[in-house]
Amino acid sequence: MLDTHTTSNRTSHKQLNVLIYWDYQNAKLNLELAKLLLVFAKSRGRLIGKNIYYNSQCEDQAAAKNNLASISYNCFDVPCFLKDSADNQLIADCLKDIYSNLSPDIVILVSGDGDFVNLVRNLQKLGKKVIVFAQAGNVKQKLKELANEFYFINKLPELIDQKTKSQTTFMEFEINYNEATECLMTAITITLSQGKRTEFSYIDKLMCQHCHRYQGFSSISMSSGKKFKNFSQFIDAAVRDGKVQKQGQELFLVELDKLAA
Repeated sequence: MLDTHTTSNRTSHKQLNVLIYWDYQNAKLNLELAKLLLVFAKSRGRLIGKNIYYNSQCEDQAAAKNNLASISYNCFDVPCFLKDSADNQLIADCLKDIYSNLSPDIVILVSGDGDFVNLVRNLQKLGKKVIVFAQAGNVKQKLKELANEFYFINKLPELIDQKTKSQTTFMEFEINYNEATECLMTAITITLSQGKRTEFSYIDKLMCQHCHRYQGFSSISMSSGKKFKNFSQFIDAAVRDGKVQKQGQELFLVELDKLAA
């Protein structure tokens, strides 16, 4: 399912791998927006796959297939009248790709379907950043809330323009370990002040929102040059260093009296 014919990295930094999963039955983009989606994805890292799921039994979807294939989308036909058939295929392929040699760091999901809520949760538990694009008036609120980033599809021209002006296209952000732990503690403090549970997935999402250089565990640079394999490994390191405490899947700040002792 992965597109391995990608442009080589011209910088000295490791680029984040990005993969698009598009539910065409739920979100029908015109050719121009489909092109802009590729530009947006490439602005976030190395685009390793661009998968679109459609049903050839529907004439409008079958007609769009050739146009999308012409701009290098991988089109997967799910010719079944069962309601969730295309969704299930997308989810199965995404989970398969997550455990492949070219696992994405960022997943771009083009759909507003609530069927993908659990997929987003599972991806975030694995330390993946999920960006959701959906059509206005056709998105489940829970999916919108869960996404690390959410955009309406018709805002793509503005997003591309903003990135061009700020010259962030194809830039790779990195954060060192000490900065990442500071960001971690800030996220825990904010979450506790909100009265919410400090679960891994929520803390990771909040770190992305409040620290622009943090783009998931793979953006953390250790002094040894090694990278963390997942978000849990980063948390374990922070616990060992006395930065935070862990109780099950929740995180807490180290109490000041214990530090003083």
